[in-house]
Amino acid sequence: MPTKVVTDASFADDVLNSELPVLVDFWADWCGPCKMIGPALEELSDEFAEKLVIAKLDIVANEETAMRFEVQSIPLLILFKNGEPVAKGLGAAPKSELRNMIESTI
Repeated sequence: MPTKVVTDASFADDVLNSELPVLVDFWADWCGPCKMIGPALEELSDEFAEKLVIAKLDIVANEETAMRFEVQSIPLLILFKNGEPVAKGLGAAPKSELRNMIESTI
């Protein structure tokens, strides 16, 4: 399953009210490290398709949500479970670290 694009308008429905845990990638088009982890997130989205949703939120186009979660550096990954943030990761971590983050919280 490909990563899901979320926006300020869809964040509550797509993330906070999701039955599955959701890993949100707060990113921007101008961010090199964000682009580096994109392919790994796509692969992990397929790998965990039945257990987890991986979503992407462009912080430039969706400032309200970025401010709500105090995004100051990107890429920032926040894993939400039952509508609450349960884990965070900052920076372009390797795929193995991303997988460990997911597996330790879902």
